Amino acid sequence: MMTLEQVPASRRVLVLDGLPGRWLRPGWDVVPQAEGGLDRRLAAAFATVAGPAPALLVGMDTPQLAARTLAEPLAPAGRAGVDAWFGPATDGGFWAFGLARPDARLAARLLVDVPMSTSTTGAALRARLAAEGLRVRELPELTDVDTPATADDVAALTPGSRFAATWRAARVESALVG
Repeated sequence: MMTLEQVPASRRVLVLDGLPGRWLRPGWDVVPQAEGGLDRRLAAAFATVAGPAPALLVGMDTPQLAARTLAEPLAPAGRAGVDAWFGPATDGGFWAFGLARPDARLAARLLVDVPMSTSTTGAALRARLAAEGLRVRELPELTDVDTPATADDVAALTPGSRFAATWRAARVESALVG
């Protein structure tokens, strides 16, 4: 959340399953997560923010994301001629997906029934974007932290980060307890 707060935005929305805790920082609108599979929940998130302002959905499992990664592509000059943004993940999925003009029906056409959490998820979404004739701006490829091995990889990429420090501490604690 802190990284995303460094990127200019007219609105910040957290789509959440459950209630926010003390960790929620000021300036975020919280909306409940929809029911259903991840494909339907993502489409519903875009329906929640439908309107003329661009919307970028960022997953919570890429702690190496830096604000500068999004600053240029989302700046007014970087948005010119762009219909969508796609941030590929190393596992074949995606860590970010955005629409320049979020629309509930378009989001459903793009996302519903895309098999999620597979090595072909990103390719399936890219194919749908192409079928819609959307001009897509690619974002850098990042690694989702889904396993201890990917957590090790991301911590090694960002050794001075809060994530890396927390991961190292968890590894030490696990070794002591184990």
